[in-house]
Amino acid sequence: MIIEPRTRGFICLTSHPVGCEQNVKNQIKYIKSKGKIEGPKRVLVLGASTGFGLASRITSAFGSDAATIGVFFDKPATAGRPASPGYYNTAAFEKHAHKAGLYAKSINGDAFSNEIKQQVVDLIKEDLGQIDLIIYSLASPVRTHPNTGKRFKSVLKPIGEVFTNKTVDFHTGKISEISINPAEGDDVKNTVTVMGGEDWKMWIDALKSENLLADGATTVAYSYIGPEVTKPVYRNGTIGAAKDHLEATAFTITNDLKSIGGKAYVSVNKALVTQASSAIPVIPLYISLLFKIMKENGTHEGCIEQIQRLYSQRLFGGDLSLDEKGRIRVDDWEMREDVQAKITDLWKKATTENLSDIGDLEGYNNEFFNLFGFRVDGVDYNADVNELVVIPSEK
Repeated sequence: MIIEPRTRGFICLTSHPVGCEQNVKNQIKYIKSKGKIEGPKRVLVLGASTGFGLASRITSAFGSDAATIGVFFDKPATAGRPASPGYYNTAAFEKHAHKAGLYAKSINGDAFSNEIKQQVVDLIKEDLGQIDLIIYSLASPVRTHPNTGKRFKSVLKPIGEVFTNKTVDFHTGKISEISINPAEGDDVKNTVTVMGGEDWKMWIDALKSENLLADGATTVAYSYIGPEVTKPVYRNGTIGAAKDHLEATAFTITNDLKSIGGKAYVSVNKALVTQASSAIPVIPLYISLLFKIMKENGTHEGCIEQIQRLYSQRLFGGDLSLDEKGRIRVDDWEMREDVQAKITDLWKKATTENLSDIGDLEGYNNEFFNLFGFRVDGVDYNADVNELVVIPSEK
Protein backbone atom coordinates (compact mmCIF):
# COMPACT_ATOMS: atom_id res chain seq x y z
CA MET A 1 0.00 0.00 0.00
CA ILE A 2 0.99 3.66 -0.35
CA ILE A 3 1.05 5.20 3.14
CA GLU A 4 0.54 8.90 3.75
CA PRO A 5 0.59 10.79 7.06
CA ARG A 6 -2.81 11.32 8.65
CA THR A 7 -2.84 13.52 11.75
CA ARG A 8 -5.26 14.32 14.51
CA GLY A 9 -3.99 17.01 16.83
CA PHE A 10 -0.59 16.03 18.22
CA ILE A 11 -0.90 12.43 16.99
CA CYS A 12 -0.07 10.94 13.61
CA LEU A 13 -2.44 8.04 12.93
CA THR A 14 -0.25 6.32 10.34
CA SER A 15 3.42 5.35 10.13
CA HIS A 16 5.72 4.31 7.30
CA PRO A 17 7.78 1.10 7.62
CA VAL A 18 10.50 2.15 5.17
CA GLY A 19 10.80 5.60 6.72
CA CYS A 20 11.00 4.10 10.22
CA GLU A 21 13.69 1.69 9.08
CA GLN A 22 15.66 4.52 7.48
CA ASN A 23 15.46 6.45 10.76
CA VAL A 24 16.88 3.45 12.61
CA LYS A 25 19.62 2.98 10.00
CA ASN A 26 20.56 6.66 10.31
CA GLN A 27 20.89 6.30 14.09
CA ILE A 28 22.97 3.13 13.76
CA LYS A 29 25.25 4.91 11.29
CA TYR A 30 25.73 7.79 13.72
CA ILE A 31 26.64 5.50 16.61
CA LYS A 32 29.12 3.57 14.47
CA SER A 33 30.70 6.85 13.34
CA LYS A 34 31.47 7.81 16.95
CA GLY A 35 33.52 4.70 17.72
CA LYS A 36 33.20 2.03 20.38
CA ILE A 37 32.07 2.68 23.94
CA GLU A 38 33.45 0.56 26.78
CA GLY A 39 29.95 -0.01 28.02
CA PRO A 40 27.54 -2.76 29.06
CA LYS A 41 27.23 -6.14 27.34
CA ARG A 42 23.76 -7.22 28.50
CA VAL A 43 21.11 -4.52 28.46
CA LEU A 44 17.39 -4.37 29.24
CA VAL A 45 15.54 -1.34 27.85
CA LEU A 46 12.06 -0.69 29.22
CA GLY A 47 10.26 1.54 26.75
CA ALA A 48 12.57 0.54 23.89
CA SER A 49 10.73 1.38 20.70
CA THR A 50 10.84 5.17 20.28
CA GLY A 51 12.68 8.29 21.43
CA PHE A 52 15.32 8.00 24.14
CA GLY A 53 14.55 4.32 24.74
CA LEU A 54 15.17 3.36 21.11
CA ALA A 55 18.32 5.50 21.06
CA SER A 56 19.50 3.71 24.21
CA ARG A 57 18.99 0.32 22.63
CA ILE A 58 20.81 1.35 19.44
CA THR A 59 23.68 2.90 21.42
CA SER A 60 24.01 -0.19 23.62
CA ALA A 61 24.04 -2.57 20.68
CA PHE A 62 26.08 -0.71 18.09
CA GLY A 63 28.22 1.30 20.52
CA SER A 64 29.08 -1.47 22.98
CA ASP A 65 28.19 -4.66 21.05
CA ALA A 66 25.62 -5.39 23.77
CA ALA A 67 22.96 -8.07 23.74
CA THR A 68 19.66 -6.26 24.23
CA ILE A 69 16.16 -7.10 25.36
CA GLY A 70 13.55 -4.45 24.58
CA VAL A 71 10.14 -4.09 26.20
CA PHE A 72 7.41 -1.86 24.75
CA PHE A 73 3.69 -1.74 23.99
CA ASP A 74 3.06 -1.30 20.25
CA LYS A 75 0.49 -2.32 17.70
CA PRO A 76 1.51 -4.64 14.85
CA ALA A 77 0.13 -4.01 11.38
CA THR A 78 -2.98 -5.59 9.96
CA ALA A 79 -3.86 -5.74 6.26
CA GLY A 80 -4.35 -2.16 5.09
CA ARG A 81 -3.52 -0.64 8.47
CA PRO A 82 0.09 0.25 9.34
CA ALA A 83 1.70 -0.71 12.63
CA SER A 84 2.59 1.90 15.23
CA PRO A 85 6.00 3.50 14.56
CA GLY A 86 7.56 1.80 17.57
CA TYR A 87 6.70 -1.58 16.12
CA TYR A 88 8.36 -0.74 12.80
CA ASN A 89 11.36 0.76 14.63
CA THR A 90 11.84 -2.42 16.62
CA ALA A 91 11.49 -4.65 13.56
CA ALA A 92 14.19 -2.57 11.83
CA PHE A 93 16.43 -2.56 14.89
CA GLU A 94 16.27 -6.34 15.30
CA LYS A 95 16.84 -6.88 11.59
CA HIS A 96 20.05 -4.83 11.60
CA ALA A 97 21.22 -6.09 15.00
CA HIS A 98 20.88 -9.69 13.85
CA LYS A 99 22.66 -8.85 10.60
CA ALA A 100 25.53 -7.51 12.73
CA GLY A 101 25.62 -10.72 14.77
CA LEU A 102 24.12 -9.12 17.88
CA TYR A 103 21.60 -10.74 20.21
CA ALA A 104 18.30 -8.82 20.19
CA LYS A 105 14.91 -10.00 21.40
CA SER A 106 11.78 -8.03 22.16
CA ILE A 107 8.69 -8.41 24.33
CA ASN A 108 5.59 -6.50 23.29
CA GLY A 109 3.17 -5.89 26.14
CA ASP A 110 2.28 -3.82 29.20
CA ALA A 111 5.55 -3.27 31.05
CA PHE A 112 3.60 -2.27 34.17
CA SER A 113 2.13 -5.77 34.46
CA ASN A 114 3.47 -8.69 36.51
CA GLU A 115 3.02 -10.96 33.48
CA ILE A 116 5.45 -9.00 31.30
CA LYS A 117 7.94 -8.75 34.17
CA GLN A 118 7.82 -12.54 34.49
CA GLN A 119 8.32 -13.00 30.75
CA VAL A 120 11.42 -10.81 30.90
CA VAL A 121 12.75 -12.68 33.96
CA ASP A 122 12.30 -15.99 32.15
CA LEU A 123 13.98 -14.69 28.98
CA ILE A 124 17.01 -13.35 30.87
CA LYS A 125 17.39 -16.65 32.72
CA GLU A 126 17.18 -18.59 29.49
CA ASP A 127 19.38 -16.44 27.26
CA LEU A 128 21.59 -13.94 29.09
CA GLY A 129 21.95 -15.06 32.70
CA GLN A 130 22.29 -11.55 34.13
CA ILE A 131 21.90 -7.90 33.13
CA ASP A 132 24.51 -5.12 33.38
CA LEU A 133 22.34 -2.11 32.51
CA ILE A 134 18.62 -1.41 32.83
CA ILE A 135 17.26 1.66 31.04
CA TYR A 136 13.87 2.86 32.28
CA SER A 137 12.24 4.97 29.56
CA LEU A 138 8.54 4.25 29.87
CA ALA A 139 6.12 6.99 28.83
CA SER A 140 2.45 6.19 29.24
CA PRO A 141 -0.56 8.30 30.21
CA VAL A 142 -2.19 5.38 32.06
CA ARG A 143 -1.12 2.54 34.33
CA THR A 144 -3.04 -0.44 35.59
CA HIS A 145 -1.52 -1.27 38.94
CA PRO A 146 -0.24 -4.86 38.81
CA ASN A 147 -1.21 -5.70 42.39
CA THR A 148 -4.64 -4.07 42.68
CA GLY A 149 -5.84 -3.98 39.08
CA LYS A 150 -6.84 -0.34 39.57
CA ARG A 151 -6.33 1.91 36.55
CA PHE A 152 -4.66 5.27 37.10
CA LYS A 153 -4.51 8.16 34.66
CA SER A 154 -1.94 10.94 34.66
CA VAL A 155 -2.78 14.56 33.94
CA LEU A 156 -0.78 17.57 32.83
CA LYS A 157 -1.85 20.36 35.14
CA PRO A 158 -0.32 23.13 37.23
CA ILE A 159 -0.64 22.90 40.99
CA GLY A 160 -2.35 25.67 42.93
CA GLU A 161 -3.43 28.12 40.25
CA VAL A 162 -4.46 28.47 36.62
CA PHE A 163 -1.56 28.55 34.15
CA THR A 164 -1.89 30.91 31.18
CA ASN A 165 0.74 31.36 28.50
CA LYS A 166 1.49 31.16 24.78
CA THR A 167 1.35 27.99 22.75
CA VAL A 168 1.59 27.14 19.07
CA ASP A 169 -0.31 24.79 16.79
CA PHE A 170 2.76 23.28 15.17
CA HIS A 171 0.77 22.21 12.12
CA THR A 172 -0.38 25.73 11.26
CA GLY A 173 2.14 27.92 13.09
CA LYS A 174 -0.65 29.83 14.81
CA ILE A 175 0.32 31.19 18.22
CA SER A 176 -2.47 31.58 20.75
CA GLU A 177 -2.97 31.84 24.48
CA ILE A 178 -3.87 28.76 26.48
CA SER A 179 -5.11 28.40 30.05
CA ILE A 180 -4.86 25.17 32.03
CA ASN A 181 -6.82 24.68 35.23
CA PRO A 182 -4.97 23.46 38.31
CA ALA A 183 -4.92 19.91 39.63
CA GLU A 184 -7.78 18.81 41.80
CA GLY A 185 -8.76 15.78 43.85
CA ASP A 186 -6.34 12.89 43.30
CA ASP A 187 -4.72 14.35 40.16
CA VAL A 188 -1.26 14.65 41.70
CA LYS A 189 -1.37 11.27 43.42
CA ASN A 190 -2.60 9.54 40.26
CA THR A 191 0.05 11.17 38.08
CA VAL A 192 2.79 10.11 40.50
CA THR A 193 1.41 6.55 40.46
CA VAL A 194 1.64 6.46 36.66
CA MET A 195 4.85 8.39 36.02
CA GLY A 196 6.77 8.21 39.29
CA GLY A 197 9.34 5.68 40.40
CA GLU A 198 7.19 2.85 41.80
CA ASP A 199 7.24 0.73 38.65
CA TRP A 200 10.99 1.34 38.13
CA LYS A 201 11.65 -0.04 41.61
CA MET A 202 9.31 -2.98 40.98
CA TRP A 203 11.39 -3.93 37.93
CA ILE A 204 14.67 -3.74 39.84
CA ASP A 205 13.19 -5.69 42.76
CA ALA A 206 11.94 -8.40 40.39
CA LEU A 207 15.34 -8.77 38.73
CA LYS A 208 17.33 -8.64 41.98
CA SER A 209 15.14 -11.23 43.70
CA GLU A 210 15.96 -13.69 40.90
CA ASN A 211 19.71 -12.88 41.01
CA LEU A 212 19.55 -11.47 37.47
CA LEU A 213 21.54 -8.31 38.19
CA ALA A 214 25.29 -8.56 37.57
CA ASP A 215 27.75 -7.18 40.11
CA GLY A 216 27.99 -3.43 39.59
CA ALA A 217 24.76 -3.32 37.57
CA THR A 218 23.54 0.16 36.71
CA THR A 219 20.03 1.40 36.08
CA VAL A 220 19.10 4.76 34.56
CA ALA A 221 15.73 6.49 34.31
CA TYR A 222 15.12 9.54 32.14
CA SER A 223 13.73 12.84 33.36
CA TYR A 224 13.35 16.46 32.31
CA ILE A 225 13.50 19.79 34.12
CA GLY A 226 13.01 22.47 31.50
CA PRO A 227 13.05 26.29 31.52
CA GLU A 228 11.32 28.92 33.63
CA VAL A 229 8.62 29.47 31.01
CA THR A 230 7.29 25.89 31.29
CA LYS A 231 7.92 25.47 35.01
CA PRO A 232 4.38 26.19 36.29
CA VAL A 233 2.78 23.55 34.07
CA TYR A 234 5.67 21.08 33.92
CA ARG A 235 8.29 20.91 36.67
CA ASN A 236 6.12 22.60 39.32
CA GLY A 237 2.99 20.82 38.09
CA THR A 238 1.63 17.29 38.32
CA ILE A 239 4.27 15.81 36.01
CA GLY A 240 6.99 17.52 38.03
CA ALA A 241 5.65 15.83 41.16
CA ALA A 242 6.00 12.50 39.36
CA LYS A 243 9.55 13.38 38.25
CA ASP A 244 10.43 14.31 41.84
CA HIS A 245 9.23 10.88 42.94
CA LEU A 246 11.18 9.19 40.14
CA GLU A 247 14.36 11.04 41.11
CA ALA A 248 13.94 10.21 44.80
CA THR A 249 13.46 6.55 43.87
CA ALA A 250 16.98 6.49 42.39
CA PHE A 251 18.42 6.85 45.90
CA THR A 252 16.17 4.09 47.24
CA ILE A 253 17.21 1.73 44.45
CA THR A 254 20.91 2.57 44.91
CA ASN A 255 20.57 1.66 48.58
CA ASP A 256 18.87 -1.62 47.63
CA LEU A 257 21.72 -2.44 45.22
CA LYS A 258 24.56 -1.86 47.68
CA SER A 259 25.02 -5.61 48.15
CA ILE A 260 26.02 -6.01 44.47
CA GLY A 261 27.76 -2.64 44.10
CA GLY A 262 24.97 -1.40 41.86
CA LYS A 263 23.80 2.17 41.23
CA ALA A 264 20.66 3.92 40.06
CA TYR A 265 20.79 7.27 38.31
CA VAL A 266 18.38 9.73 36.79
CA SER A 267 19.56 11.39 33.59
CA VAL A 268 18.00 14.78 32.90
CA ASN A 269 17.79 15.01 29.13
CA LYS A 270 17.21 17.81 26.65
CA ALA A 271 13.81 18.95 25.34
CA LEU A 272 13.17 17.05 22.12
CA VAL A 273 10.30 16.32 19.79
CA THR A 274 8.68 13.11 21.01
CA GLN A 275 5.13 11.83 20.94
CA ALA A 276 4.88 12.72 24.63
CA SER A 277 6.32 16.25 24.38
CA SER A 278 4.10 17.11 21.40
CA ALA A 279 1.09 16.68 23.66
CA ILE A 280 2.25 19.26 26.20
CA PRO A 281 0.97 22.82 25.62
CA VAL A 282 3.73 25.47 25.50
CA ILE A 283 6.47 22.88 24.79
CA PRO A 284 6.23 22.98 20.94
CA LEU A 285 6.73 26.76 20.96
CA TYR A 286 9.62 26.47 23.40
CA ILE A 287 11.28 23.72 21.34
CA SER A 288 10.85 25.73 18.12
CA LEU A 289 12.76 28.64 19.66
CA LEU A 290 15.31 26.34 21.31
CA PHE A 291 16.10 24.48 18.09
CA LYS A 292 16.79 27.73 16.24
CA ILE A 293 19.24 28.90 18.90
CA MET A 294 21.02 25.57 19.38
CA LYS A 295 21.37 24.96 15.65
CA GLU A 296 22.94 28.40 15.27
CA ASN A 297 25.27 27.56 18.19
CA GLY A 298 26.18 24.17 16.72
CA THR A 299 24.98 22.44 19.90
CA HIS A 300 21.71 20.93 18.68
CA GLU A 301 21.23 17.24 19.47
CA GLY A 302 18.53 14.68 18.74
CA CYS A 303 17.79 11.59 20.83
CA ILE A 304 20.65 9.54 19.40
CA GLU A 305 23.24 12.29 19.91
CA GLN A 306 22.02 12.84 23.48
CA ILE A 307 22.24 9.17 24.42
CA GLN A 308 25.60 8.65 22.72
CA ARG A 309 26.96 11.54 24.81
CA LEU A 310 25.31 10.15 27.95
CA TYR A 311 26.98 6.76 27.43
CA SER A 312 30.39 7.86 26.14
CA GLN A 313 31.00 10.86 28.41
CA ARG A 314 28.90 10.29 31.52
CA LEU A 315 27.89 6.69 32.28
CA PHE A 316 30.95 4.97 30.84
CA GLY A 317 33.33 7.87 30.29
CA GLY A 318 34.43 8.39 33.88
CA ASP A 319 32.75 11.78 34.39
CA LEU A 320 29.20 11.53 35.69
CA SER A 321 29.17 15.27 36.52
CA LEU A 322 26.26 14.87 38.95
CA ASP A 323 24.36 18.00 39.97
CA GLU A 324 23.53 19.01 43.54
CA LYS A 325 20.62 16.55 43.55
CA GLY A 326 22.69 13.64 42.30
CA ARG A 327 21.36 13.73 38.74
CA ILE A 328 23.28 13.31 35.49
CA ARG A 329 22.74 16.37 33.31
CA VAL A 330 22.82 16.05 29.54
CA ASP A 331 20.45 19.01 29.27
CA ASP A 332 23.51 21.15 30.08
CA TRP A 333 23.75 22.73 26.63
CA GLU A 334 20.03 23.53 26.58
CA MET A 335 20.10 25.10 30.03
CA ARG A 336 23.14 27.31 29.44
CA GLU A 337 22.45 30.84 30.69
CA ASP A 338 23.00 32.46 27.28
CA VAL A 339 20.62 30.03 25.58
CA GLN A 340 17.88 30.52 28.17
CA ALA A 341 18.31 34.30 28.09
CA LYS A 342 17.68 34.25 24.34
CA ILE A 343 14.62 32.03 24.85
CA THR A 344 13.19 34.50 27.37
CA ASP A 345 13.73 37.40 24.97
CA LEU A 346 12.30 35.62 21.93
CA TRP A 347 9.33 34.25 23.89
CA LYS A 348 8.11 37.79 24.56
CA LYS A 349 8.41 38.67 20.87
CA ALA A 350 6.97 35.48 19.35
CA THR A 351 3.89 35.93 17.16
CA THR A 352 2.22 33.90 14.45
CA GLU A 353 3.73 36.29 11.89
CA ASN A 354 7.36 36.15 13.03
CA LEU A 355 7.76 32.60 14.38
CA SER A 356 9.09 31.26 11.09
CA ASP A 357 11.90 33.86 11.33
CA ILE A 358 12.80 33.72 15.03
CA GLY A 359 12.08 30.04 15.59
CA ASP A 360 12.48 26.71 13.83
CA LEU A 361 8.90 25.54 13.45
CA GLU A 362 9.81 23.78 10.19
CA GLY A 363 12.47 21.79 12.04
CA TYR A 364 9.94 20.92 14.74
CA ASN A 365 7.44 19.76 12.14
CA ASN A 366 9.98 17.65 10.29
CA GLU A 367 11.11 15.95 13.50
CA PHE A 368 7.50 15.29 14.47
CA PHE A 369 6.78 13.54 11.17
CA ASN A 370 10.14 11.75 11.32
CA LEU A 371 8.87 10.03 14.48
CA PHE A 372 6.33 8.24 12.30
CA GLY A 373 8.69 7.53 9.40
CA PHE A 374 7.63 10.46 7.21
CA ARG A 375 9.74 13.22 5.62
CA VAL A 376 12.84 11.06 5.95
CA ASP A 377 15.50 11.78 3.33
CA GLY A 378 16.03 9.03 0.79
CA VAL A 379 12.57 7.44 1.11
CA ASP A 380 10.22 7.25 -1.89
CA TYR A 381 6.80 7.92 -0.40
CA ASN A 382 5.06 7.30 -3.72
CA ALA A 383 6.28 3.71 -3.77
CA ASP A 384 4.10 0.79 -2.79
CA VAL A 385 5.27 -0.70 0.53
CA ASN A 386 4.42 -3.81 2.52
CA GLU A 387 2.81 -2.70 5.76
CA LEU A 388 2.82 -6.24 7.18
CA VAL A 389 6.30 -6.10 8.71
CA VAL A 390 6.94 -8.48 11.61
CA ILE A 391 9.48 -8.16 14.41
CA PRO A 392 11.96 -11.04 13.81
CA SER A 393 11.91 -12.33 17.41
CA GLU A 394 8.10 -12.51 17.29
CA LYS A 395 8.05 -14.84 14.29
